[in-house]
Amino acid sequence: MKLEQLKRELECFGEENDKAQSARGHKMLNITRDTGALLAVLIQTRGAADVLEIGTSNGYSTLWLAEAAQRLGGRVTTIERDEDKLALAGHNFRRAGLDTVITQLAGEADALLSTLPAAGYQLIFLDSDRQQYQAWWPEIRRLLAPRGLLVVDNAISHQGEMQAWMTEVRGDPGFITSLVPVGKGEWLVASL
Repeated sequence: MKLEQLKRELECFGEENDKAQSARGHKMLNITRDTGALLAVLIQTRGAADVLEIGTSNGYSTLWLAEAAQRLGGRVTTIERDEDKLALAGHNFRRAGLDTVITQLAGEADALLSTLPAAGYQLIFLDSDRQQYQAWWPEIRRLLAPRGLLVVDNAISHQGEMQAWMTEVRGDPGFITSLVPVGKGEWLVASL
């Protein structure tokens, strides 16, 4: 299946699924198309061959990341704790023909982040449990390569949930930040 066709299919599936589900854990909560395009551009311009995603869901965002990373000869590592979503994402990666450039990690991010290589990722995409971001920050800092970029989804739509952490990061002299009004708001955090 052509990748563009699969992306459109997953967009429709995500929208229909999320309208029908009341429980947050059963929703796909996919990024918007313009967010996907922004991620692809950031990977290309940064030359980010090693990408980490925290929060796979059904793999829609991962497809945007992997398509861009593959053009650079790179890879995406993605973390998801929900077994059903892991299986669905794996199926979508095979359908897209991108499964060879995607490594899926199953489990809780707080346990898995410490197992990953220091300074191992030029771009990290964070779209997971916002209540945990501040606790994860020391590990995310460790994983981000010099001049690396962290992209945080829902930074406008759910800014209140992340405000204390965002204030902490903005006060860190090792980083510069920018809030971009794309999709539900993308917060860019660049290491110096």
